[in-house]
Amino acid sequence: MELKVLLVDDEPAALERLSALFAQIPDTKLVGVARNGREAGQAIAELAPDLVMLDIQMPELSGLALASGLPIEARPEIVFVTAFEVYAADAFAVEAADYLLKPVRFDRLRQAVERARRRRTLQKAFEQQAEAAPARENDLDGIWVTTRQGHVRVAVSEIDWIEAAKDYVLLHTATRSHIHRITMSALEQGLDPHKMIRVHRSAFVSPDRVEAVNRLGKGLIALVLRDGVAVPVGPTYVKAVQARLGLAVEA
Repeated sequence: MELKVLLVDDEPAALERLSALFAQIPDTKLVGVARNGREAGQAIAELAPDLVMLDIQMPELSGLALASGLPIEARPEIVFVTAFEVYAADAFAVEAADYLLKPVRFDRLRQAVERARRRRTLQKAFEQQAEAAPARENDLDGIWVTTRQGHVRVAVSEIDWIEAAKDYVLLHTATRSHIHRITMSALEQGLDPHKMIRVHRSAFVSPDRVEAVNRLGKGLIALVLRDGVAVPVGPTYVKAVQARLGLAVEA
């Protein structure tokens, strides 16, 4: 499905960069830009975008305040774009599809767009169903994540990769990212190494999601996941990761 995209940022250079990156992402259409929160609110109402790339710190109305005030039933997918990690917890509290740090990397932007696309597709499918199908019980291990409404259980089988973010971790799934307060060492003790492998001091990856392995030179590699994101493998983890994936281990 084609996504109608609205870009919101008070920095012209940031808007230009995002526009250039979106020109490389198929099945997306830029329908407008806004330079502050109030303009963005009007543009959302008038243009009905599927996805809003939303800066957080803006004059008149912040991105977080704008997203919090949008009606849930008619809200587009939101991907926050900011230079500050400190807002991550608040961003995911308003059910953002993703949270990108400036300068935006193309692979992370593409991952965020595909996540928003899947969320949009699933939402439309749910709306078309006359009766909701009963939820299936998942007997795999999961992680309980705190949300504004309470707690949600994220099955380990649904997690593509896990990324450290200071005192938190980000659990990246196909449809959204969850922020969770835990250390990487504590996660390593609790995760089944057959389901999630440590590839870096700040990252775990599900081996089932790895579609390619890129050589970076000097013996370093990066794992390319099914949605295109590339996760670098730390130097001390390379041999173990290659062995886990069944690759020839270089001497």
